[in-house]
Amino acid sequence: MKNQKFGCLILGVSILSMLVIFSGMNAQAQDANSLVKAGFDYWRGRSSEFLVDMKIHRPDWERTVTMKGWTRGEKDSLITIVAPAKDKGNGTLKKGREMWIFNPKVNRVMKLPPSMMAQSWMGSDFSNNDLAKSDSILTDYVHTIAGTENHEGKKVYIIKSIPKPDAPVVWGMQKLKIREDNILLGQEFYDEDLKPVKVMTGYNIQMFGGKLFPKTWKMLEPEGKDTYTELNYRELSFKRDLPVHIFTLSNLKKPRR
Repeated sequence: MKNQKFGCLILGVSILSMLVIFSGMNAQAQDANSLVKAGFDYWRGRSSEFLVDMKIHRPDWERTVTMKGWTRGEKDSLITIVAPAKDKGNGTLKKGREMWIFNPKVNRVMKLPPSMMAQSWMGSDFSNNDLAKSDSILTDYVHTIAGTENHEGKKVYIIKSIPKPDAPVVWGMQKLKIREDNILLGQEFYDEDLKPVKVMTGYNIQMFGGKLFPKTWKMLEPEGKDTYTELNYRELSFKRDLPVHIFTLSNLKKPRR
């Protein structure tokens, strides 16, 4: 009888320990999800409007394009090139998981298949999804806190993001760096073999539209090759909302505020 009671006691302790462990894991997952959601909500705002220079640098050449853009919520964005003249009018519209591009030279709007969402935008190191600030990281990945570090006296959470089963994504893993005040500082992209492919880092945090935001973003290959793309914001404002007409195919062809 004593052995039976002792066995029951051990079993009870084991079950309780497992419940505590699973509870802790679930709490961490919830915390990681909350951090990612807060970070990307802060990054995009409810709606935003911006003017940004994109410098594409290669070992033997370099060019810069200036883009005007708008985002609304987690799913809608419109980006159009305003300079140089030879590229002016090229644009990208994203609504939900659908994306269209416009080429003014042939006056044609083309819908992109999902497989092209991760393709390079205008020959840069940013993909269509990157520039559209896609919500895929929020909906298609499972997040866990992998560690912490410090940046300018504030705690930074390092978050590992693994795709959900059958998620329509190209990355085998992502790693995010989100500061305790919700500022996204970095995003690393890994292939299916978990080898690093590219790294995005935010620099030069300044006040934009009433909140702190990195003025410069750089996307580069992790091997340190002299190949990168840099975004430098000229203007950035955050809105409560934007007119519905902005995120339409007609506005993709002839953007107007």
